[in-house]
Amino acid sequence: MSEEAAQDFLKKLTDWRDRSPAARVTHSAIRPIRRTPAGHYRAGVLTRVRSMVLSVWRLPAAPDARPPGGLDYAFVAVVAALAVVEVAVLRTDLPYRWLSLAGFLAWLPTLLVRRTMPLLTVSVFAAVVMALLVVTSTTAGPAPGDLNTAVVGLLIPYSLTRWASGAGAAEGLTLFFVVASTSLASQDVSTADRIGGTAVVVAAVALGAAVRARAMLRTRQLDDVRQQERERLARDLHDTVAHHLTAIAISAQAGLAVADREPDAATDALRRIDEEATRTLAETRKVLRMLRTDDEPPVQPLDDLLGLASDGPGPVVTVDVDVHLDDLTPTVAAALQRIAQEAVANARRHARDTTLVEVRVTRERDCVTLAVTDDGRGSAGSGDGFGIAGMTERAALLGGRLEAGPLAPAAGWRVTARLPLEEGR
Repeated sequence: MSEEAAQDFLKKLTDWRDRSPAARVTHSAIRPIRRTPAGHYRAGVLTRVRSMVLSVWRLPAAPDARPPGGLDYAFVAVVAALAVVEVAVLRTDLPYRWLSLAGFLAWLPTLLVRRTMPLLTVSVFAAVVMALLVVTSTTAGPAPGDLNTAVVGLLIPYSLTRWASGAGAAEGLTLFFVVASTSLASQDVSTADRIGGTAVVVAAVALGAAVRARAMLRTRQLDDVRQQERERLARDLHDTVAHHLTAIAISAQAGLAVADREPDAATDALRRIDEEATRTLAETRKVLRMLRTDDEPPVQPLDDLLGLASDGPGPVVTVDVDVHLDDLTPTVAAALQRIAQEAVANARRHARDTTLVEVRVTRERDCVTLAVTDDGRGSAGSGDGFGIAGMTERAALLGGRLEAGPLAPAAGWRVTARLPLEEGR
């Protein structure tokens, strides 16, 4: 090919690239990648890694850590007894067996506080192990052997990732791995045993992190349920306040129109305005700092409560509403409807062999009580759902309380909610 032909071919190729939309898109998409220095990508990756490390480091301690209970004390006692039996009967040839037993029994009780004070547990463990290594290093004999019951020491790395703060977990795991590595190095074990022991410890760390992540997700989901209940209650409040304000505006306009001709009518209008304003203030005091985020149409929960009654399919649902509930405020009535609806749905979904669900609403002197009872077997609140959490949150926001539990073994389930009546009603 001659030079002129080659130049003409390159010119046609360039013109085709400029005219083709696909080629222009591809060229514009590739060009920034070609011109971006590789260092910029490395810097972006390092920034993301640094952000992730800082988020883990600043992680607070798990809020659901509980103090030791009866099972914890029994667990420690059983393990201590097994360790004594192992040293005295089963492994009489273990080097420094009584010294190893003494060290094991020295740090074993710290497992009682592994949830609330995991750093104390790992610190005592590290101090005891290092003291044993120092004492036995002055003799010509072999290193102290490990008890089989010392496998409970895996609870230490698990507890660090499950319960400690991010910084505490990092510091505690570093200390644990240093001590464990020193102990392994001092013993005459094979490489396979060293790798296997390290893998088991890493698995305990990963398990603790996984359980903690699941607990955090569960907490976040519960917070979402509570927030949804707050938003629904705020919507009900919005509708109620809008209704009362409309009545106030109409009464004020009517009073102004007849004030000159009928002073008594104007007085009646002012009285109605005062009543409506009192009701509005009573409703407003129930919910503070809430936002309405959805556009669902307003409901009339007192009417819908009777609509829960059903003859089938499935269990029969009966609804018994006290006749003295006509003057309930929309906020309380909406709460009754939502709690009853959730309780009936739980009875249908979770209880087994349910034939009857009874819904009863009664009025007492200073509160209204809702009771939903079924005759099914099993727990109507079982599973990983958040129905009871949402019902409890709504009742608490209104100053009431909610209780849910079995009536007796295999005798049904009951949800009871007590909500205070409005002041000045």
